[in-house]
Amino acid sequence: MTSGAADAEGEQAAAGGHTAYAPLEHHTRRAVVRQSLSIGLATGAYGISFGALGVASGLSILQTMALSVLLFSGGSQFALVGILGAGGTGSAAVATSTLLGVRNGLYALQTSRILDVRGLRRLWAAHLTIDESTAVAVGREDRRAGRLGFFVTGVAVFVCWNLMTLLGAVVGNALGDPQRWGLDAAAAAAFTALLWPRLRSRDAAATMVLAVAIALLTSPVLPVGVPVILTVVAAVVVGLSGGGRHERRAEVDES
Repeated sequence: MTSGAADAEGEQAAAGGHTAYAPLEHHTRRAVVRQSLSIGLATGAYGISFGALGVASGLSILQTMALSVLLFSGGSQFALVGILGAGGTGSAAVATSTLLGVRNGLYALQTSRILDVRGLRRLWAAHLTIDESTAVAVGREDRRAGRLGFFVTGVAVFVCWNLMTLLGAVVGNALGDPQRWGLDAAAAAAFTALLWPRLRSRDAAATMVLAVAIALLTSPVLPVGVPVILTVVAAVVVGLSGGGRHERRAEVDES
């Protein structure tokens, strides 16, 4: 490295935060990409179910695809077509779908610190802020790895989800019940495997137990997706009660 390059790197480090854009080590990059692609494939495969359900609920193939491309939030999409398919009004479907989208805004509070994007990139990052991309981003200790994982996972899920949505919409009822293929279980299993290594503290374990309890108790009696909102609120409460001590410890360790 020349002295000029070293000085430039030093200036970036002194400016704060810009080291997140420095190249990762090759083996780390490969591990992040491999994990992100596996999550993207497992999650995106379930898009075939949404495609079939979208057409079955009365939407055209183009309308079904527009939901996957523009809305791109699995829970919100399923809630919308589920209500329409059950004979509900469009306003009720949109309201429920919007309610489920609230969790993505909560995710953004965490991912914005990792990504540190500006301008039009913020729009693209916001569109890719979903369960899986957020989990990969916060699951990495290195901020650079988290940023790479976020975008690779988000793009992988986006591409696979839309391709499988199109397949499900075109093939439709010929597939039968998509749950027979275990695609719903594959997505859930991939997400669980992703989060499991993060359960290293008592707060994290307590959050998991509380979220599972809330989901099990409320899922039979509340509309689809509402239990997800309740578990997110519970996680926020646990995090606030901890006073951010784990975040401060991580910052101290990195320094």
